[in-house]
Amino acid sequence: MLKMAVLAKQVPDTKHVVVEVMKPDGTLNRAALPAIFNPEDLHALEVALRIKERVGGHVTVITMGPVNAAEVLRDSLSRGADAGVLLTDRRLAGSDTLATSIALAAAVRRISPLDMVLCGRQAIDGDTAQTGPQTAQKLGLPQVTYVAEVREVGGGKVTFFRRLGRHAELVESPLPVFITVTSDAGEARPPRAKRMLKYRRARVLAEVRNELAASGATGDELERKVEAERARLEKEGLLLPTWGVDELGLDAVLVGIAGSPTKVKRCENVVLKTGEFKQIEPTEAGARTLIGELVHDHILG
Repeated sequence: MLKMAVLAKQVPDTKHVVVEVMKPDGTLNRAALPAIFNPEDLHALEVALRIKERVGGHVTVITMGPVNAAEVLRDSLSRGADAGVLLTDRRLAGSDTLATSIALAAAVRRISPLDMVLCGRQAIDGDTAQTGPQTAQKLGLPQVTYVAEVREVGGGKVTFFRRLGRHAELVESPLPVFITVTSDAGEARPPRAKRMLKYRRARVLAEVRNELAASGATGDELERKVEAERARLEKEGLLLPTWGVDELGLDAVLVGIAGSPTKVKRCENVVLKTGEFKQIEPTEAGARTLIGELVHDHILG
């Protein structure tokens, strides 16, 4: 039985950029775009769940973001994860890959020992592929990137299949290990109906407070209702823990904007348009014409 952690991120849907997405300070205006489960992190969750089915295990999903990022945890639990933790704190806001890796490493240490830590190769809102390797380095774990499949698990080691451009290879690593997963890992399973019906009611405490305040509760009445709801959710296994800078034991200057040396100057929405083109008929004569033009232009020959 393996104890695993999956690092997942709620990201803006960058396929539908229709408004100004950058704030004056160079950080992303996440409220301007719909939020989704980062695709390759979803593949990492699927890899962890497949390992769990093969050899037994426990999967904890950790996500960092504002309160509404708890939706990633509810989704993960609906698909088969065993636990979820939300890292949320105003002092974490604006973290670049370096500051994010510091916070994630601290969270992983808090639930250690672990046999495997997984995350997607990269997030679609940054496309840097830096956070996973940086987190592995801070944890002092061996890392295997670009994993497409777990071939063998057992005897204190694991064998991975990965693709690197035109090449593919098998990599054997001792446990514990940190891996990043690509979309080649296969389609993620959908949420299970029974689990979805249960975990759609899961909440972090801040969501409970916001919902009760929206219903009109204030002052002492609000606090009593929050405590009662907290106790009920905890009893039913539906209270999602939240950790901030203090719970992670971090110095605030190492995270958030204060701990982020990366500065974004500008973000542009680039739309690719086709230029002039020439259609070649899929015939022998068409192929000869194409080859002749390529030779004439010194592309071939």
